[in-house]
Amino acid sequence: MIKFGEVLEKFPPELKNAVIALYDFLREEYVIKREEFEELKNIVKSLAIAQEKTEERLNQLVIVQQKTEERISQLTVAQQKTEERINQLTVAQQKTEERLNQLAIAQQKTEERLNQLVIAQQKTEERINQLTIAQQKTEERLNQLAEAQRKTEEELRSLTRTVKRIQKELGGISHSIGFDLENQAYKGLPKILKEKHNIDLTERLLRKFIEYPDGREEEINIFGKGKKDGEEVYIIGEAKTHLKLKDIDTFKKRLERINKVIPYRKFPLFVVHSCSPKIVKYAEDNGFPVFFSYEF
Repeated sequence: MIKFGEVLEKFPPELKNAVIALYDFLREEYVIKREEFEELKNIVKSLAIAQEKTEERLNQLVIVQQKTEERISQLTVAQQKTEERINQLTVAQQKTEERLNQLAIAQQKTEERLNQLVIAQQKTEERINQLTIAQQKTEERLNQLAEAQRKTEEELRSLTRTVKRIQKELGGISHSIGFDLENQAYKGLPKILKEKHNIDLTERLLRKFIEYPDGREEEINIFGKGKKDGEEVYIIGEAKTHLKLKDIDTFKKRLERINKVIPYRKFPLFVVHSCSPKIVKYAEDNGFPVFFSYEF
């Protein structure tokens, strides 16, 4: 049989006084039958068992509490790390906001620049339109110039044909004058050569073509043979309406070519209508006497 003291020990300290007081009250105030007392004991026993289960539950709750506290500690550490991360994110956010502010300022400047570019583009388009109009006017002017050029070219071609015709006519006249001068020389030179240079012609003067070894031919205006101091001499002459310096230099080169074909003594000369004293002197200094047509 379980004793009251053993049962009492199973109650927590805060309930023990209440149980003792209940026991004393029941013992002093009531007379209880054995069966009722036994039932009361069973009730107390049930309460003790319930108490034991309560203590077990409390122990479990203590374990759960410990685990909860561990979890809370872990959560606290995690929370601290989260707060640190949040702090880092806050700093990063601040930097991001600063960067965004900078980007906003840069964007404003970009928009201002774009506005300036838009204005510049508009001005450029206006300038292009002006240039397009000017280009159209230029093309119209060019077309007019092209038409004028075409007419000018036609006039030039006509003028060229006229000039060629005139040149041909002048050439014919020049040849006629040249031939006339040569013909005068053929008649008048023999006497002058005899009187001034003691040359007696053995063949009459004429116009002659000579042929070079390479097959080329060259015309000599005045060609003939004579004797000077008993020695045969070839008369080689050039007839010029107006004698110029370059004519003398050209004649010197011609004589060099003729020497390869006629390697004999020669008497080179010029027959002219007009010539300046300076040119006459230059010709005579090179060994070429000059005869004027008015002497014939």
